[in-house]
Parts: sequence; C-alpha cells; structure tokens
Amino acid sequence: MKILVIGGSGFIGSRLIELLIGDNHVVTNLDLRASAKFPELTTLGDVRNSEDVRAAATSCDAIINLAAEHRDDVRPLSLYESVNVGGAHVVADCAAELGISRIMFTSSVAVYGLDKVSPDETSPTEPFNEYSRTKLAAEQILTKWVEADGTRSLVIVRPSVVFGEGNRGNVDALIRAIASRRFIMTGRGSNRKSMSYVGNVSAFLASRLDSTPGTHLFNYADTPDLTSREIVDTICAALKVTLLVPVALPLLLSVMAGYVFDVVAKLTGKSMPISAIRVRKFCAETSVGTNRLRSSGFVAPFELRTALQRTIENDFLES
Repeated sequence: MKILVIGGSGFIGSRLIELLIGDNHVVTNLDLRASAKFPELTTLGDVRNSEDVRAAATSCDAIINLAAEHRDDVRPLSLYESVNVGGAHVVADCAAELGISRIMFTSSVAVYGLDKVSPDETSPTEPFNEYSRTKLAAEQILTKWVEADGTRSLVIVRPSVVFGEGNRGNVDALIRAIASRRFIMTGRGSNRKSMSYVGNVSAFLASRLDSTPGTHLFNYADTPDLTSREIVDTICAALKVTLLVPVALPLLLSVMAGYVFDVVAKLTGKSMPISAIRVRKFCAETSVGTNRLRSSGFVAPFELRTALQRTIENDFLES
C-alpha cells in the first residue's frame, strides 16, 4: 500500500513510519520539517495547504493524519483552529478529489473532558480547551467525508497521554522534574491516569490499515491504568530517587500557584514548567474505557510499567 503520513517527522510518526516500512508499505512523509530518522521520505509542506497535501497524496491509497497543534501553551490560540480543523478540511477534500478511500486520524481522549470515569467510545464528549474542541471538530469533518461514500474507511484513534523514548511531552516533563528533585506531589494521588506507550500506539495504528468501509472509532490506552501516585512511585524507583518534599500539596494551593506561573508566562512570553491546566490535568481522573480496543484482537507489544522503565533507561539513565 502507498501511504501518505502527514506529520510523520514527529514523535508518533517516526515510530509509525518505521513499522509501515517494515510491513513493506511505500511511505511519503509530509511535514513542516524533515524527519531526522527518514529525511529521504520527507516532503516539506503544511497540512493547511491544499496544494501541498494534494501533491503528496497523489497516487496514494491511504492518508494518516498525525499533524496537530497539541501543546498546552500554543499561541496564538487560533493555531488550534487553523491546523487541527483547517487541516482536517484539507485532508478530507484532497482525499475526495483524488479518490483516496482510506483515512486514519489521531484524535485524543481529551474530547471527553476532565474527571470522567472510564468513558468509552459511546460516551458524550465535553471538550474543555481549544485543543480538545478542535480535535473533536476534526473528527466531525472526517466523519462527514466517510459518510458521503459507502466505500470509504475512516479510523479514528483517541489515545490517552502518549509517552516514550525521545518524547518531550507531559510525561517527560514529569520524569525530568522528579529526576532534578523539583517535583512536589499534588493532590491525594488516587486519580487514575490512562497512558499510552508510543511503541504500542504506533503498532495499533499500523494494524488498522485494512479496516473495512465505515467509521472505526477506538480509545487507546495501555492497561492496567496507574494512579498518579503509582506513576510517580514507578518513576522514582526507576531513577532511584526520593521526592524532596515527601508530603503532597493540596490541590487548591497548587492550582493557585499554576495561575501565578500563567501570568508570568503571559508577561514574559516564555513557557513555564508549571501552569494551572497542567496541575488540573495531573490531578484529574483521566482513565478511559478500552473494551473496544481489547475486543479488536490487538495485543500490545510492550507492558505499561516496562515501557515506562524503558523510556527512563533510554532517555535518562544512559545519558
């Protein structure tokens, strides 16, 4: 199969392209920057630009759209709309024009909102920020695309927080804070956090390329879920460190501190290690239901705690 991966130079894309090549697919990567791992497969372009996407997608059998604005501190906020929603419009329009019948899209469990108890794919959505709102809007655009033609296949995967070697996201920030003994536990730590290892998410995406016509929606998380306290304890054990402050700060006090850092970030234009939304997300119940994933027959290559330890060993203990 000839596949266009949009946003393939990133964290998930690099792992996914490696798997696709291993399965003998022909891959083109469209990204704003060249892939460090697969520069020869990269065409520079923007998901918001229909000419870029059309040129890269010509003669392809499938499009996998990984491109997104996803950080908590994206400015201006309009980038969420232009990239996440505008990009979905471009992908759907180009696929329809070129006769491409397969699209795969990575959304997010953030569309369910915060503090939801194991929502599954039938649960109501409640986006709580521009990222989750625009991810849901992109899903709706692509759903209209697949409904317009009974031969089309759409796979939407909503991963929980994704971590792994080389990532610089929230889990990496947590590991770094604990490693430098700058982390202070917030809240009771009993809230469950669904997590996804990049090697497992990529393997699942690669396994869905032969999906039948229609819409196939999956939550993705590696099980069993860990509580925030279990995650911190696992990281501490792997790093062989103890927390500088053994007691946890109350949630309200931590959120207030986050707002102070938000003001500093706005005044200085610099990204701060703490923000109110990051505190809220860390202390929120963010578990998701994965029965549909389990019934798909997919078996994750890596166990969750082992994957977390692999990430720490690769990115911290060997550096």
